[in-house]
Amino acid sequence: MDEKLKVFDEKMTKTYNNLLSEFGAIRAGRANPHVLDRITVDYYGTPTPIQQVGNVNVPEPRMLQIAPWDTSMLKAIEKAIQMSDLGIHPTNDGKVIRLVFPELTEERRKDLVKEVKKKGENAKVAVRNIRRDANDSFKKLKGTDISEDAIKELENSMQKMTDKYIKDIDGAIEEKSKEIMTV
Repeated sequence: MDEKLKVFDEKMTKTYNNLLSEFGAIRAGRANPHVLDRITVDYYGTPTPIQQVGNVNVPEPRMLQIAPWDTSMLKAIEKAIQMSDLGIHPTNDGKVIRLVFPELTEERRKDLVKEVKKKGENAKVAVRNIRRDANDSFKKLKGTDISEDAIKELENSMQKMTDKYIKDIDGAIEEKSKEIMTV
């Protein structure tokens, strides 16, 4: 791959991977430890991801269990979950915190699919912006020792790369939407 294209390919890959991690945080009726990825807890004055202060496991399909290594962290973890946008009330038995995920209603599933499509559209816009930046940088090469044909070839390669990532994003949207709508 041309060195000039590599930079833009890396940016598009990051955009795609970021979208996939955002999709991982959207719950689809089943308990998924990734819904906790964005939640941090105050651990001795430092905001720390929940996964770094205890074990997170899935004992049942619709339940997450958090067992902190330091039981004095129970209240802080519970508070962090309540303050988050998860919308789930944690239960605490003195040793572990349990999160029971309610069955999603049809309406909530449709809202989640809309959210998935919106995030997907944002990712596609980001990919197109990267293509635009790439094409702008290729246009600046005019008048240098690179031929117009070579610049055209770079632009065509950039378009093919853009099409590939857009297709991948569409596939990810489709897959996540299907997962959400499956009861």
